[in-house]
Amino acid sequence: MTVLTVQPGETPADEEPPDTGERHRLTALAGFAALSLDAMASVAYGPEAIVLVLAAAGAHGLGFTLPVTLAIAALLAVLVASYRQVIAAFPDGGGSYAVAKTHLGARTSLVAAASLVLDYVLNVAVAVTAGVAALTSAFPGLYDDRLWLCLVVLALVTGVNLRGIVESARAFVVPTVVFVGSVFVLIAVGLFRSAPVSTATADGHASALAANATSVGTLLLLKAFASGCSALTGVEAIANAVPSFRAPRVKRAQRAEVALGAVLGVMLIGLSVLISRFHLQPVQGVTVLAQLADASLGHNWAFYVIQFATMILLALSANTSFGGLPVLLKLLARDNYLPHVFALKADRQVHRHGVLALAGVSAALLVFSGGDTNTLVPLFAIGVFVGFTVAQVGMVRHWRGERGPGWRGKALLNGFGAVLTGVAAVVVTASKFEEGAWLIVIALPLLVLAFETVHRAYAHIGERLGLGRIPEPPHRDRSVVIVPVSSLSRLTSEALTAAASLGDEVRAVTVCYPDPEDRAHLHALERAWAQWNPGVPLVRLACERRSLGRPIAAYVRDVSATEPDTRVTVLIAEVEPVRLWQRLLQNQRGAVVAHAVRRDTDAVICRLRFRLF
Repeated sequence: MTVLTVQPGETPADEEPPDTGERHRLTALAGFAALSLDAMASVAYGPEAIVLVLAAAGAHGLGFTLPVTLAIAALLAVLVASYRQVIAAFPDGGGSYAVAKTHLGARTSLVAAASLVLDYVLNVAVAVTAGVAALTSAFPGLYDDRLWLCLVVLALVTGVNLRGIVESARAFVVPTVVFVGSVFVLIAVGLFRSAPVSTATADGHASALAANATSVGTLLLLKAFASGCSALTGVEAIANAVPSFRAPRVKRAQRAEVALGAVLGVMLIGLSVLISRFHLQPVQGVTVLAQLADASLGHNWAFYVIQFATMILLALSANTSFGGLPVLLKLLARDNYLPHVFALKADRQVHRHGVLALAGVSAALLVFSGGDTNTLVPLFAIGVFVGFTVAQVGMVRHWRGERGPGWRGKALLNGFGAVLTGVAAVVVTASKFEEGAWLIVIALPLLVLAFETVHRAYAHIGERLGLGRIPEPPHRDRSVVIVPVSSLSRLTSEALTAAASLGDEVRAVTVCYPDPEDRAHLHALERAWAQWNPGVPLVRLACERRSLGRPIAAYVRDVSATEPDTRVTVLIAEVEPVRLWQRLLQNQRGAVVAHAVRRDTDAVICRLRFRLF
């Protein structure tokens, strides 16, 4: 460990030491694998969400699947272009929070941050439950154990991320490649078929088409568009985690963002083309992706490969949140909206407290939902659209402020995207309000209120500490060190030696009680003290009740009151056993005294650890 000391008159260097942790950061390919799992996995439920809404209009309504998907793909292109610009403009990460903080004010930035926090947490819960649901669909005997399976999967993903983001990227490269490759093969083979090669998966299942078909109106199309936009969750994750990439961070993050948009767009459009070509109808109990795999590849080993890859990727898509949320929490902590512990970074470039907090809240959601995906899905994707809209509006302000070459076109692009995502946010919230979206409507302002409460607390602390102002020069006060003792031992000698090194005057104090046994022990201690004669007075503190901390704290207050220019230190000597279990044998007297002195006085507390070998 290197210690840097700033001497009087010297100025600390403005530049930080070179970053030696680059090998623990992401390349463009690793970033794509680690941060795009959420977006990649969304093709398993995005097209299905569109089909299920359009099914209300019967077979005629399903004919609008491709146009709706093309509109979503257009929005995807707008978002990718926008977030490439966000990455360049805000290389410290934070996505919509960073954009809003700079261009839309503190309150709006907190709304964006709260929406992203909620979306990230829900993404973990939904991803894990969806992956386990795919597993229990293949093995029905595991259905009753789905909650424990969810918690096991969450623990595995958390453990991988605690080892570092590069390790998590390496672990998820293979599942991502297998899933994306399988979907591309499905699409390519399906385009050469004029009819389904197999319908075995859907046979015997009831159709989800509405018996009384409605007309295809604007509201239905908007609802289908909004539901299908769940496939866009995760697009912002790369922009939130730019600091996790290797240098040059901006270029690598932009490449990963473009790759995400291109791959996701091709998969969404390709699957929608196959839905129209095969005249696929949604059925109960079978996913649309499973029907497409059956129709394109047949009911064989290739079908099961796609199902298994989908199951794995859905479960692991929670990694997107583990890559993006800790960075967002770091930025909020840096701006004093969250406890500063979230800004600390452990080895391997891991924001460990953010990872553990995300895992803890997600585990609580899994327990609350009982591992049921349908309980969580109505809450999903609302927050991300709020973040999308805020980011787009903020980028419009960004371009208007810069007024560089082509700023009007860029601002128009972001403005168009803001309108689309704003409409999607309103429609999704309205259509799913009674299904549980009201919880998000309540949780969002409560989270913003929590951020502001933490900020006010830090502002008060900063004002009392005089942060940002040059303090008075340090000076030396007379000091008294008070040492609580109960017997004579080597520990007592070590405590008084340390106290003599710390202060101008040392006083040993012992608490005495009126019981005969205690009075006999006190007299024995005083005789031994006089015989030892350490040159330190032993002060007797009488106490009628069996209390240890209060009489010592009261004595410290008396010393501070009678000697106002004296700095009082309480030195508490404690034995530190060799083995952890031996701590159970201790009486915890030191902790009791420390708590009382800290609570009732302003004295300095020094806890001396005497290690046994």
